[in-house]
Amino acid sequence: MSSPSCIRLGTAFSLALLLAGCGGLQEVWEGPGAKVFRPQAIAVLPPMASQYDSAREDIQEVLAGALNKQTSIERVVSPESVTDMFQASKEAFDSLVFYFSRLEMTGQSDKDSAIKLGKALNVDSFLVVRVNSWEYVRKEGDNVGRVGLSLRLIDATTGTTVWKARHERSASYMFFRPNLKDVARELADEIIKYMPPQAKR
Repeated sequence: MSSPSCIRLGTAFSLALLLAGCGGLQEVWEGPGAKVFRPQAIAVLPPMASQYDSAREDIQEVLAGALNKQTSIERVVSPESVTDMFQASKEAFDSLVFYFSRLEMTGQSDKDSAIKLGKALNVDSFLVVRVNSWEYVRKEGDNVGRVGLSLRLIDATTGTTVWKARHERSASYMFFRPNLKDVARELADEIIKYMPPQAKR
């Protein structure tokens, strides 16, 4: 028979694992309307400019793929369609440039340009993406392939930020480097699970 102290220890360990699973991302923030946010269509904007610009297309693709797995979202605009729209419409592209510049300067979502972007993309929400890392590095004595992302979910009908998250994922290796797109795919699936609307609603 297990002693009470062993039972208490086991319960505490199980609770610690549960909490670790629930708070798995490095940073998560939900706005006041996140619990009731139910968009019908979403687009992933081209990732914001960074030192990892070579990863932009791959990141946009894996995030769209992760969103397509969420049964609570009815329509995900393909990255190709997003790119085509910005190439075809100067007004939409100018709105994107202005939106990103205001976000960089103020840290806030600009209402008017966000609404314009939503209308141009025919969506009621979109994801703003920043690639924080996309590299092979030495970490704690190991060789790792590392991908890091920051995401911001925007309500395109009001221009407000609904949810924000930041996380990274690493894959260690000895001889053969992991494909960073595969690492990014696992990371995208992990982060999107925390994004409203939740598929299990």
